[in-house]
Amino acid sequence: MSQGLIQGLADKYTVSNPPRRDFLKIAATVSATTAGGMLLSISLPALSQSKQTQPYSELETGKDVLAPNGFIKIDTKGEVTMIMPKVEMGQGVYTSIPMLLAEELEVDLPSVKLEHAPPNEKLYADALLGAQVTGGSTSIRALWEPMRQAGAVCRSLLIAAAAQQWKVAESACYAKSGVVYHDASGRTLRYGELVKVASTLPVPKQVALKDPKDFKLIGTAAKRLDTPDKVNGQAKFGIDAHPDNVKFAVIATSPVFGGTLASVDDSRALKMPGVLQVVKVDNAVAVIATNTWAAKRGLGALDIQWNEGKSTAVKTSDLVNDLREASKKPGAVAKKQGNATSAYKKADKTLTVEYEQPFLAHATMEPMNCTVEVSASGCDLWVGTQIPTFAQGMAAKTLNIPVEKVRLHNFLIGGGFGRRLEFDGVVQAVKIAKQVKGPVKVIWTREEDIQHDMFRPYYFDRISAGLDANGKPVAWSHRIVGSSIMARFAPPLVKNGVDPDAVEVSAEPPYDLPNLYVDYVRVEPRDVPTAFWRGVGPTRGTFVVESFIDELAHLAKVDPVKYRLDLLGKTPRLKNALQLAVSKSDWGKPLAKGQGRGVSVMHAFGSFLAMVVDVTVNDQGEVKVDRVVSAVDCGMTVNPDTVIAQIQGGVIFGLTAVLYNEITIEHGRVQQTNFNDYRMLRINEAPAIDVHLIKSAEAPGGIGEPGTAAIGAALANAVFSATGKRIRKLPIGHQLKA
Repeated sequence: MSQGLIQGLADKYTVSNPPRRDFLKIAATVSATTAGGMLLSISLPALSQSKQTQPYSELETGKDVLAPNGFIKIDTKGEVTMIMPKVEMGQGVYTSIPMLLAEELEVDLPSVKLEHAPPNEKLYADALLGAQVTGGSTSIRALWEPMRQAGAVCRSLLIAAAAQQWKVAESACYAKSGVVYHDASGRTLRYGELVKVASTLPVPKQVALKDPKDFKLIGTAAKRLDTPDKVNGQAKFGIDAHPDNVKFAVIATSPVFGGTLASVDDSRALKMPGVLQVVKVDNAVAVIATNTWAAKRGLGALDIQWNEGKSTAVKTSDLVNDLREASKKPGAVAKKQGNATSAYKKADKTLTVEYEQPFLAHATMEPMNCTVEVSASGCDLWVGTQIPTFAQGMAAKTLNIPVEKVRLHNFLIGGGFGRRLEFDGVVQAVKIAKQVKGPVKVIWTREEDIQHDMFRPYYFDRISAGLDANGKPVAWSHRIVGSSIMARFAPPLVKNGVDPDAVEVSAEPPYDLPNLYVDYVRVEPRDVPTAFWRGVGPTRGTFVVESFIDELAHLAKVDPVKYRLDLLGKTPRLKNALQLAVSKSDWGKPLAKGQGRGVSVMHAFGSFLAMVVDVTVNDQGEVKVDRVVSAVDCGMTVNPDTVIAQIQGGVIFGLTAVLYNEITIEHGRVQQTNFNDYRMLRINEAPAIDVHLIKSAEAPGGIGEPGTAAIGAALANAVFSATGKRIRKLPIGHQLKA
């Protein structure tokens, strides 16, 4: 996801106009609360990156700020509470972001308590995305400076308060572990003792951040703050919401894309124990009961008739044919460099191939759910969402009430992967709750979750290159054909017919390519809804570019690693990552029959990554991934353990998709239903994964998605090494079976 990705969505779906989000404005306001506490509020509207270091002369003072309209609260007991602007969905931000704050605030990490931020664009908009969103691997990138500045300002005020009480120079004092020290006199004061005085002081006009060489916490392997509650069962996910007197709903949605509810006979269901009510909405019916099992049994007793509509004729093969035919026509130009047409005429060899990548479901471990209560005072939402302000806005729009009357309670997320960037589940739950007295928890079964997902689009790529006598590419043409998620999600970002997500990586390959032509043809898959999926554009683009560069190396009869290294002159950090991954792997060592080794590189999300994959393919054509070696340059690392875990998790997620996953459609219906036919990689199938981090002084890059984006091509290239068969269509599935 690129900067400003969400701007169009924010303008389109929030009920009240969001504040202008075109600059960084850090408003550090200190005020005395009724409990005598100090509240430091950091207002962070979205910004251009060039303005992230706006001077502190811009700071506002004197506002009466109430919690939680900021990032930090310190009370007179010295308790530090951070208002978390991001949502935790396994990526570790509930530890890494507090590390940024604690580093500059000079407090011990375990002492920082967390609260979910409420929906508030003005205070909590992601600087790179333009809205209060968790996604796009931006959390650390967007908050790297603002959270450290917040901590530094607060520490400065506390030191100033101590110096004033002691009547000494501020420069003679320092802070450590929540205490201010004055060594000359041996005096100390805890932060809580300084809150009242600090609350009366003016905010400093300038504050210095630590030199990275002085970091004590950033860069260390800190234990995750959310682990204990997840182990002991106290952690609360959206599905755990349980307001008083809650009822439970299970839904059935039209099995055909675009279908609507015609009629339902609920006479049998309403006689079943625990069933309270049957609710109808546009394209679905819900059974309300005293518990989920009763609701599910009641749903099974319904006699439902659907208006299936025109989409009953839709099937995967037709959708693929739509893409293939469209690939024969020119598209919107995404990148033109040199003259590829002329260069082909001088090429010694040429190669043209096609790649296909299927529809994919998100299949999050926590199925879609939302608990809603609609009352005279407004609406309460209990949900785990990546887009709190948009969920709030769409609930308000659905109920035709002011957005301020929608109270959203955000929770931990049991897997997002882009699925919870959408609000379709929230809207459906609100429509159901309108017809129910009291709170109702709407839970999608696994079957509903997979069959009514918003899917990663099917993509069709046609790519060509011409090589000179030395095997180097002198011409490169790449046509990308598929759905435009941006056209729905953020229309203003589609410029001159080019969806920037659809062509990411493809339009800016990391290699030295003197004559490059990349175009995009938008083709929507009829009524099949599409959405972002982990790794977004770079996952699709990297698979194609890195598979094709491997094919060119083979055509040129050059080692795939050497071929890449010779073309990475303009991307030295990526070249360095590739060299490290190769040195840590067994590249170049002999392989037994049926074994293969493949490589890929990726530059996206501000990070640089290389992977080497070892596989074994047996006589039945079954692929076993033996080992993955990854070298990662993601700039300065906040918590290296989190980076390693994210690469490992991303690799497993990506391997699962490349080996097994696809959503297929017949008669307008998704054919997959559960993990039996949309399977996950099992623990005994997981490879050894070695992750090597490159020390860097560069600003942090994103890390939640690169592992998923890079693994596909490395695996496919390893399969070619083992079998001599190119994987140009995903998933690998049964393609290698005799």
